Amino acid sequence: MTHPNAALIERFYEAFQRRDVDAMAACYAPDVTFTDPVFVELHGDEVRDMWRMLVSRAQEFTLAFSHVTANDVGGSAHWVASYVFSQTGRTVVNPIDARFMFRDGLIVAHHDRFDLWRWASQALGAKGALLGWTPFVQNAIREQAKLGLAAWRAKSA
Repeated sequence: MTHPNAALIERFYEAFQRRDVDAMAACYAPDVTFTDPVFVELHGDEVRDMWRMLVSRAQEFTLAFSHVTANDVGGSAHWVASYVFSQTGRTVVNPIDARFMFRDGLIVAHHDRFDLWRWASQALGAKGALLGWTPFVQNAIREQAKLGLAAWRAKSA
């Protein structure tokens, strides 16, 4: 029998496959935290808005997930997002390992891990391949994402 928190992770990714951000958001606790190599630390509505922004911009998007495991406290999954990066028109295939923490049947912490240099090589082309490993370029990617989310949130308010 599937653990309820494993079913929660599956519901989250199934909603993501459908681009149903409201169903994704319903899997999160109000005070959820999220972090990944680009969006370093988001809280609550910032997390939900990040997904709204990313899903609204996704072009030729597909998602596959596997290796879902969970217990009463935490869980994990592996997922692969494939899409066209809107800023460059380049195709990205990004394998991601996710970790989750749960409280009261909802996700309270979500941490995604992926190779930012690999992502930059695909999304940004030669510049990303040559310089995507440097802290300067990685911090620039993070800052651009942070500003992009802030602008999207301001426009959507």
